[in-house]
Amino acid sequence: MSRPRLTLAVHKLTSCSGCQLALLNQGPALLALLEEVEFVHFIEAGIEGPDKKVDLALVEGSISTPEDLARAKALRRNSRLVVTMGACATSGGIQALRNMADGPGWKAAIYAHPDFIATLDTSTGVAEHIRVDFELWGCPITLEQMRHFLRQLRLGVQPRPEAEKLCMECKRRQQVCVMVTKGAPCLGPVVRTGCGALCPAFGRACYGCFGPSELPNCDSLANRFTGLGLLPDDIARRFAAIHSHSAPFREQVLRWQPIDVREVDE
Repeated sequence: MSRPRLTLAVHKLTSCSGCQLALLNQGPALLALLEEVEFVHFIEAGIEGPDKKVDLALVEGSISTPEDLARAKALRRNSRLVVTMGACATSGGIQALRNMADGPGWKAAIYAHPDFIATLDTSTGVAEHIRVDFELWGCPITLEQMRHFLRQLRLGVQPRPEAEKLCMECKRRQQVCVMVTKGAPCLGPVVRTGCGALCPAFGRACYGCFGPSELPNCDSLANRFTGLGLLPDDIARRFAAIHSHSAPFREQVLRWQPIDVREVDE
């Protein structure tokens, strides 16, 4: 006896829509997915029903505005399961860089009337505001992640997060370590796998799009970067690139960010 299809809503908050496009760009595999789920809200695909009750809500984007916060609370009430997908929804994403900057100053420098710009003081992941049942990390997520998650859900298996270090993926693929052989400032030792070690496969250092792994020793890796010749500002930028609001990476950004001399003088 076939199982009924899961009702699925895809919600967008403050984001670039990259994870939604990754979901859409499956080609023929998207048709196979439609045999297992029924989309009831997915604006990117032309389906609108934001307030419908669903089995599963996929949420892309950070909570950066009052509207984001209100929508997140509403979708939580309407969804049996809420799953965040992508860097923005899981840790605030690139826009979370403003959490460590002068946000009001930025708005005043860019907009003629900054009082008309409605933003929260911070840009954060969804789980800081509502209960989230599962997280899919990545910038963007991969189709393999989504398929694996939905397959587990359909089989009634408790989905398990992929949190092991990217270095393990490189070893399984027998890829040469770019930090050892090239002295590249690779974040692989502290970043979770999920992308298939894509950048090291092409001889490039991992820049951390899948966020911190389980038990990341960021202090040790940052110290190693100094041995590779990176200046403090360069080290801070490595950890701040995408997941600056995640606790392990934020700690390193604050540790290595140079102090403004003008602030010291004052």
